Amino acid sequence: MDRDSLLQHLDLNLLVAFDVLIDECSVTRAAERLSVGQPAMSASLARMRKFFGDPLLVRDGRTLRPTSTALELVAPIRDALDTIESTVRAARDFDPRTDRRTFTLMASDFVLLVLLRPLLAELEHEAPNLRLTVRPTTPDAGERLARDELDLLVLPTELLGRGAELRSAPLFTERLLITIDRDHPDVGETITEQQFRELPYLAYEGRPGTTISDLRLRRLGIERHVDVATQSFVIQPLMLPGTRMVALLHERLVAHFAPTLPIRVLDPPFDVPPLTEAMFWSPRTDADPAHRWLRDRVRHAAAALD
Repeated sequence: MDRDSLLQHLDLNLLVAFDVLIDECSVTRAAERLSVGQPAMSASLARMRKFFGDPLLVRDGRTLRPTSTALELVAPIRDALDTIESTVRAARDFDPRTDRRTFTLMASDFVLLVLLRPLLAELEHEAPNLRLTVRPTTPDAGERLARDELDLLVLPTELLGRGAELRSAPLFTERLLITIDRDHPDVGETITEQQFRELPYLAYEGRPGTTISDLRLRRLGIERHVDVATQSFVIQPLMLPGTRMVALLHERLVAHFAPTLPIRVLDPPFDVPPLTEAMFWSPRTDADPAHRWLRDRVRHAAAALD
C-alpha cells in the first residue's frame, strides 16, 4: 500500500486520539479531555485497532494498559504531532489581544513570587485570553520539558541535569544571604562561620545535593545538619522570627518580606557565588510566534527586577 492509500485510512484526529488514550489509559478520561462523547472515542479506538492490527489497549483489572505495539508507537506519533503543531503555529501570527493560548510553566515559588507574579498582572491586560499554568519544580523538569509536557521552565542553571538538547536564556542573578530573627540572642552585627555551622538550620527540602544552597555549601566544605526543612522557599522567612534558626535565602525573597517581618539579613562569613535563574524551552517551539512573545515578556519582566 502506497503512502496516499495508507493515509486515507488514518486521519490526524486518530493520531491525536491515540496520543491522549495512551496518556490516560481510559476511554472515559480521554473523551473528556478531547471534549467528545465516549461512544466517539470508543469508535476511534476501534478504527485504530483495525488500522494497526493490534488491540493497543488491553484491560488489566479495572484499568487499561498499552500493548507493546502501542508503546512502540508513542514516540514517533508524538514526534509527528509535535512537528505538525510547530509548523502550523509558526505559519500563524500571534495577537496577544485576541488569540487564545494555554502555556504550562514550571518554576519555584520564589520565581513565582518575584518574577511571575508581576508578569501575570501585566498579562491580564496585554493578553486577556492567555492562560498560564504554573507547576512546582520537580527533579525530572528537564525531561518533562523535552517531552513537551511543559512550555517553559525557569530554574537555576546549575540544577538542570544534562539530557535532551534545550534552548536557554539567562534571566537574572541572585545572591544568597544569611537570614535570622531580628533579635537573635546569639548573633550580633555579624555572624561567624562557627555560628553558622552550629546554630539550628532551616533549609529547603529538595533531594540531597540538588538545591543551590546544598551545592554552594558542599563546595565550601560545609556539611549542615538540617533541623527544619520546608517544601517552600517562600515560607522560610516566615518561620525565622522568634527562633534561633539560620537560613541561607534568596536576596529578593528576603527583601520582599523584610519590611513586614522581624528578620535580619547578614552577609555570609564565606564566599557564596550568586546563582543565575534561566528559562529553558524546547527547540521545537523556537519559531512559535506565541511562544516567542511569551519568552520576550519573561525577559522583560526579569530586566525590570534590576
